[in-house]
Amino acid sequence: MREQIIEVAVEMFLNYGFKSVTMDDIADKLGISKKTIYAHFSTKTKLIDASGNHILQMVTEGINEIRQQNLNPVIENFEIKRFVNQNLKGEKTSPHFQLKKYYPKIFSKLISNQFDLLQDCVGQNIQRGIDSGFYRDQIDVTFISRLHFVGMMGIKDKDIFPAEEFSESHLMQEFLEYHLRAICTPKGIEILEAYLEDNHEK
Repeated sequence: MREQIIEVAVEMFLNYGFKSVTMDDIADKLGISKKTIYAHFSTKTKLIDASGNHILQMVTEGINEIRQQNLNPVIENFEIKRFVNQNLKGEKTSPHFQLKKYYPKIFSKLISNQFDLLQDCVGQNIQRGIDSGFYRDQIDVTFISRLHFVGMMGIKDKDIFPAEEFSESHLMQEFLEYHLRAICTPKGIEILEAYLEDNHEK
């Protein structure tokens, strides 16, 4: 039951927001009493903490599956973006923004874990790109991978990019293209341009 509660809570939090969804809402969705949820999670904060860990694990597993496909380093970025867009819904509810505002301790912990994941993921992607000639060999891998993380977090800032003016999927697409154009060799740019044309994402 604990895992079922987490799975339903994650779906609702991502669709409606961490602040908006109540324990009553989750109980109604599951068809159980609120008391049953509290038997597993004594507070909503603890359920949100468990849900955040579940989301991070889900994202980690999905990204690792993509990485195991050994795709072209340029293309791998877009496949990871596609996976994240499909699984982390909430463009209208901005779960990232709500978590940061209302549950800052949980947010800080998840950001730290996410940083570790992306440092490894992006760092290896950049190194593969350099080794295969798709990214410039003058790149400082550690600096660029950290810059990539800062950029991904920055575009989620609703004060700078209000949801009424910028969709999250558009921001991710624009940032990723910006990032790749900065690090690609002419050979990498050819792959990027062909991908954008084929997928109509330019």
